[in-house]
Amino acid sequence: MIKTLSVRVRDKHAKRLNQMAFEVNQVWNAVNAFTSDMTAIPVPGVGYVYCRWSAFDLQKQFKSIRKARDLNATHSTTVQEVIAEHAKARKQHKRSKLRWRVSSGSKRSLGWVPFKAGSAKWKNGQVYFNGHYFKVWDSYGLSQYEFRAGEFSQDARGRWYLNVAVKVDEKPRYHPDGVKAVGIDLGLKDVATCSNGEKLQAKRFYRELEKKLAVAQRANNKRQVKTIHAKIKNRRKDFLHKFSTKLTKDNGAIFVGDVSSQKLVKTKMAKSVLDAGWGMLKTQLQYKAIAQGVWFEVIDERYTTQVCSCCGSISDNSPKGRTGLGIREWVCVECGTHHDRDINSAKNILALGHKRLAGGVPCL
Repeated sequence: MIKTLSVRVRDKHAKRLNQMAFEVNQVWNAVNAFTSDMTAIPVPGVGYVYCRWSAFDLQKQFKSIRKARDLNATHSTTVQEVIAEHAKARKQHKRSKLRWRVSSGSKRSLGWVPFKAGSAKWKNGQVYFNGHYFKVWDSYGLSQYEFRAGEFSQDARGRWYLNVAVKVDEKPRYHPDGVKAVGIDLGLKDVATCSNGEKLQAKRFYRELEKKLAVAQRANNKRQVKTIHAKIKNRRKDFLHKFSTKLTKDNGAIFVGDVSSQKLVKTKMAKSVLDAGWGMLKTQLQYKAIAQGVWFEVIDERYTTQVCSCCGSISDNSPKGRTGLGIREWVCVECGTHHDRDINSAKNILALGHKRLAGGVPCL
């Protein structure tokens, strides 16, 4: 199993990493200018010939850029990785020219120093890369891993992190019963409601620090603004990590509704939607489910709020549309079952998930 580990680099190495990042930007911009100018090449008697520069071609074209531009702080494998990433981004966005990487000013690009497998090693209790040692806060015991490809990356506060892929000999931990499954309905009052009745109550991470953030913004204290935003992000991430870890350990199958935060951010509920972190929760559940051998799937949740999870009918008094958002509990007139709005929706999502599985959950 391949995992990506992220550890923070000591601040005393920031100056050296900033220099590396500056040279990375120079390589990126040089390649960007070349692909922009050389996409259409005039050929006598033929006209313009449009070229699609591959990463291999560009690496040959810029094999002497370190010497030509005196880029002493940059490793040769880093130059190759920058060119490969540029070619990958051009292909993905279908463009011959990408955004420039800016090294200074208010719109500067965050530092980024990629490297290939074997370029970085754990040596003498530190990370050895490009002839230099970098001390890190080692919370994983990096000495037991063999480093693959990775990168040094910088956050908005100027702190540097080492993100490296490693191979882990870890077998998926299947649930002992192998048949336990859960459906999850995402919302705002409760971030997540499970079909078993468990609820993850929303915590207003942004709103709790909104006044303090406004004071820092009015004072033009950019450092304090970045610190508050980082605190909000870290608290939300930790909150969702604990919940997603518990779900993947306790269940053999997880089904989540496909509610879209991108559509709701255009409404008056934008702050609450972004604070809930639905996308982050889905991402965490997905990669943790893969690691634990748990079935994970996103389910179309249309009509799951209106349908009775007991008899399957849509009664006249079930919550419908925007006018029904205030209805939190209701009774099905067909079968007389009393429903909690979110739990009923989660049960319907679980039922739809079971239908997706050819042999049902026991086949996991």
